[in-house]
Amino acid sequence: MITKVNLADGFAAFEETWSPRVAGDINNFHIRLVKLEGEFVWHRHDEEDELILVISGRLRMGFRDQEAQVLGPGEFIIVPHGVEHRPVAEEPCEVVLLEPNTTLNTGNVDNERTVRVLERI
Repeated sequence: MITKVNLADGFAAFEETWSPRVAGDINNFHIRLVKLEGEFVWHRHDEEDELILVISGRLRMGFRDQEAQVLGPGEFIIVPHGVEHRPVAEEPCEVVLLEPNTTLNTGNVDNERTVRVLERI
């Protein structure tokens, strides 16, 4: 069945930060919605590239090997696999992720923010 997804409704369906929700599937990829606030962990995805699109708020994406990028609403960045990065949201931020459905949110790091089973909205 073909259905539309309203991003505002999707983000309103949950409050937790750093805990992505699956909003849709494209082949072997997820479209994930996530709310961010504060600092995440430094991590990398060894085999998966990921697209990060800011819907609201501001996101600073730090990189070990280059200058950080600041993203505002309507801007996206593609983080290539193997690149160590750390998102920081100094204010509440809503983000859409497009990444393979096997992608672990904390990449090569396993800690209290690791979400192994993603809820769907």
